[in-house]
Amino acid sequence: MPFGVGPLELVIVLLILLVIFGAKRLPEIGRSLGSSAREFKHGITGDKDDADGEAISGPKQEDGKSG
Repeated sequence: MPFGVGPLELVIVLLILLVIFGAKRLPEIGRSLGSSAREFKHGITGDKDDADGEAISGPKQEDGKSG
């Protein structure tokens, strides 16, 4: 197992998380962690499929004026 963590330790950690956060919040937490990891990966690799740089430089203007 990675990082020297066995299956018994993983079960114990999951049970502790279940007790702390409850059964309803765990899927929500998993989704938010997954989307955060995906956004971080896209930010690191520099994929510009969605925004096309609008967040940094603003929307592109047609008339050639900036500002």
